[in-house]
Amino acid sequence: MPPVRLAALDLPLTPSTASILRLPQAMIEGAMGEAAADADPANKFMRLFHLLQALGQDALALDMQAKALRWRCLYRVAAPPAPAIRLLALMGPGNMLDNTPLDFVVEGSDIRLDLLYVVPGQALPEVVPDHDLAIVALAESDKNVPLLARLEEVLSVWPRPVLNTPRRILHCARDTAYGLLCDIPGLLVARTQRLERARIGALPLPITVRPLDTHGGKGLMKIEAAADLDAYLSAHADPAFYVSDYIDYRSADGLFRKLRIALIDGRPYICHLAIAEHWMVHYIAADMQESALKRAEEAATMQHFDQDFGARHGAALRAIAEKLGLDYVILDCGETRDGRLLLFEADTRGWIHAADPVDLFPYKPAIMQKAFDAFRAMLARRMARPPGAPGA
Repeated sequence: MPPVRLAALDLPLTPSTASILRLPQAMIEGAMGEAAADADPANKFMRLFHLLQALGQDALALDMQAKALRWRCLYRVAAPPAPAIRLLALMGPGNMLDNTPLDFVVEGSDIRLDLLYVVPGQALPEVVPDHDLAIVALAESDKNVPLLARLEEVLSVWPRPVLNTPRRILHCARDTAYGLLCDIPGLLVARTQRLERARIGALPLPITVRPLDTHGGKGLMKIEAAADLDAYLSAHADPAFYVSDYIDYRSADGLFRKLRIALIDGRPYICHLAIAEHWMVHYIAADMQESALKRAEEAATMQHFDQDFGARHGAALRAIAEKLGLDYVILDCGETRDGRLLLFEADTRGWIHAADPVDLFPYKPAIMQKAFDAFRAMLARRMARPPGAPGA
């Protein structure tokens, strides 16, 4: 397959979800009319996609995105006046859970971010914007497996360095990640299997069950008795599920703690700590905004991460980075009572950002900037490597 040609394409700027989420909701709703009046049909529909996604109207947002991609598959979502790094992200159709949300990572930097959507049944453009590096932003899922396989061939002759190669993104499948990482000293990963529904009943309880290709806790349930499993399977018609051993990771105070860590070029950067009363911990549902005590603990954990949690689990984190082989990956993890690192998930779709209100979270901007700076430094290092060098 011949490589694409590179050119200095002048793409219109499409406001990203990151920039839209910083607006008050009334302004987001008001921007709908302005987007609908955009004379560029592709840009109009893609702007509406980002706006509707920010408003939580996913079905309508995806319809707008499909219309946009019928017009054009290239979009520019970050355009600093004098970009020092030009990054091209290879995306797939879908929302923020289907791709790496890089617009949050490069926001306000000197990195230009162009998105190239790879659409099933649609040829890639022969000419793409010239760039310094490309990154595969399609996240692991059954839906994306054919697109990742297609990209593996395309990228074998890509004219620029490529980060997060497709075959390594497949390492993030929940059962694959368990197989890769379960023998790392100091790390505990719940045994995870991909099973047809008829086989789940033979497993010892408790377990957790979730439909394939779901995230954010959608469809996830702890099963403690056979009757719970019967009810769950009656409510979900899926032919197969991810099934994991349930691990009780409550701290001594009875609360559950989950950290989000970005592994950037193999090094860990903390992005948040969520503290909750329920075992299924999600930052939004953990009432962090309502609890000054929780925020104080998160602040201390983030500020001392390198000397405390990060140092304590440094060997395990380095081993995870080595085995996954990804340049940029997000970990959701905790800590067991016996002091082991507990890994819930490793994925490239994790959302890291600096969008929390500064009045409530004054400690976050500086900590998050460390992660963003590390991402930029990684790009700069890869740009400087000669062709053919390891990791180039």
